[in-house]
Amino acid sequence: MEIVKEEFDSLTAKTSLSDGCDRRVFLKAALGTGFAAAAMPVVAQTMIKTDTMGLTAGRVTITVNGQEVPVYRAQPEGKSNLPVVLVVSEIFGVHEHIADVARRFAKQGYLALAPELFIRQGDASSQPSMAELMANIISKVPDAQVMGDLDACVAWAKANGGNVDKLAITGFCWGGRITWMYAAHNPSVKAGVAWYGRLIGDKNERTPTFPIDIAPTLKAPVLGLYGGKDQGISQESIEQMKEALAKGSSKSEFVVYADAGHAFHADYRPSYVEADAKDGWKRCLAWFKQHGVA
Repeated sequence: MEIVKEEFDSLTAKTSLSDGCDRRVFLKAALGTGFAAAAMPVVAQTMIKTDTMGLTAGRVTITVNGQEVPVYRAQPEGKSNLPVVLVVSEIFGVHEHIADVARRFAKQGYLALAPELFIRQGDASSQPSMAELMANIISKVPDAQVMGDLDACVAWAKANGGNVDKLAITGFCWGGRITWMYAAHNPSVKAGVAWYGRLIGDKNERTPTFPIDIAPTLKAPVLGLYGGKDQGISQESIEQMKEALAKGSSKSEFVVYADAGHAFHADYRPSYVEADAKDGWKRCLAWFKQHGVA
């Protein structure tokens, strides 16, 4: 279960909140019912809400090898030739926070696509416990499937007003690892921003490589945003990743927020660190602009 250990650690570290009804209402609105209401700690009052004024936003469906894949799409209304950013979720799938991140990018002029990458394995929000979420869904998602779905999103973007010569990717936790992997997989990616994604781990047939393995051959510049107090991703692994990157030509960089733990950008959870999340967001936008994705 290495691929989700960092998320599991951060969730189980905090289990007692007193916001009662407000929390349940928030969870139902943001994530649906299921495991989230029973196991996920949140702080409803910190949630950021980005409106859809001036945007075209909502669900589209992309067919990949006969499988319909739901994708949350947000973009400036009536615009074309837009830079494209893929937004990759945590293990909880495309819930309201991830959709909001897509809208934030759209407000900046991007065509943002957040695909439901667990669709073949099941509905993450319906799992009754964290253990069942990991066992029934996350552990069964192969990297090859994810890469194919993201490729299909890029193709859809090209056919629907996106300029894939300006292609970026960002992701959180599970999606942070995928950000590194997809930046290596698709040579069209101009830049990536990985938020606290695992860099090393136990390999298996579904996850045969990790970011540290692709680092020496990585071409696209990836900005890694990590927490200095993250109990699931060690500072040693970050140093190992830096050493591996130094063997190649990628101009990737790391920013480590000393006082932040895991999931410091997740404004719907107690792990949220407002100052670091805002700084990371500014760095993310600047990184994309610096590398021609804006």
